[in-house]
Amino acid sequence: MNTLDALDAESLRDDIPDFRPGDSVKVHVRVVEGNRSRIQVFQGVVLRRQGGGIRETFTVRKISFGVGVERTFPVHTPVVEKIEIVTRGDVRRAKLYYLRDLRGKAAKIKEKRDSATR
Repeated sequence: MNTLDALDAESLRDDIPDFRPGDSVKVHVRVVEGNRSRIQVFQGVVLRRQGGGIRETFTVRKISFGVGVERTFPVHTPVVEKIEIVTRGDVRRAKLYYLRDLRGKAAKIKEKRDSATR
């Protein structure tokens, strides 16, 4: 194993849930303002997961006061306190950029049903 790979493996977090594009998530982010820090929740739909290993990122989109807001987070950063999965989405694409052009009910993602509940 390469030295960089060994360093990357030490930095990977193991408390990240298995989420995919289309899932609605709550990302708890630590925000530092001056000498105080607080936790801010960013809730939205995962548009993409990109990269691998320590450099893996994901983008979350939400509508705030009628304006679309997208935020990209590194998966393994200590700034992200925790990630909660709200709902699982049933989509057929890995990158959901088409949601940027949709409004209202058209932007709604179908919820994935568990096969165990049948």
